[in-house]
Amino acid sequence: MPSRRVSYALAEAPLAPGEVAIVGAGPGAPGLLTLRALSLLEQADCLVFDRLVSREVLALASPGARRFYVGKASRCHALTQDETNALLVRLAGEGKRVVRLKGGDPYIFGRGGEEAEVLIDHGIGFRVVPGITSAQGCAAYGGFPLTHRDHAQSVTFVTGHCKGDGDLALDWSSLAVPHHTAVFYMGLANAGLISRQLQDHGLPASHPVALVERGTTPEQRRVITCLGELVETLEREGLKPPTLIVVGEVVRLADTLAQPAPKEATFAEGETLELARERIAL
Repeated sequence: MPSRRVSYALAEAPLAPGEVAIVGAGPGAPGLLTLRALSLLEQADCLVFDRLVSREVLALASPGARRFYVGKASRCHALTQDETNALLVRLAGEGKRVVRLKGGDPYIFGRGGEEAEVLIDHGIGFRVVPGITSAQGCAAYGGFPLTHRDHAQSVTFVTGHCKGDGDLALDWSSLAVPHHTAVFYMGLANAGLISRQLQDHGLPASHPVALVERGTTPEQRRVITCLGELVETLEREGLKPPTLIVVGEVVRLADTLAQPAPKEATFAEGETLELARERIAL
């Protein structure tokens, strides 16, 4: 079948040579990518992507686009943040159409703001495309809402890991309140501290917790526990990053609202959504 690209009536100028698009790739499932993100992926000369961008999402880009992996794991970085910033500046300076692809949303624990500041300092044009953040994806696929009139009237996204491995100094009293959902990103290493501080500030040991590993992907695992058993559960289940820690009464709805497990996507390298839809009847 001849290759052809998808056209969208998005009222947006094409990506210009020397311009950078900072794009949220969502939590992993390719169907959660926005149309705007897909349109820019298909225009990119270069992809600069993180560890949590799924291979199915990468497969939707042009086969001819150069790929630069800049993933970061705890104490193991393919490139430092400064080196990633320099790469974006260099590629844009060479006149490339650059898509900086980030898991989740680039402005929610994605360092997108830092990279945008660097581009401004160097006079480089850029645009930002929001994505479905991990908290939204993991909650929906994990079978519970983040807010609910009967269980949670507010939600907070919290980093569970501080810059330079510093102390996790949070406003614990504002997090340890009833009818509230707290979502901890990158919190596995500090799970003991999180459990202890929330209990010390008023939440009972029986307060429900959901652990969602690799949410929205075929490898997703969801484990339901409570604050008092959080550390023991993590050790027993062997959960690894990326795993979200969701604390709140909404977790009690997980069994009632549970969704079918995500299925393996079947996008071929360089295949557009239109071609995939024709081939596998999405």
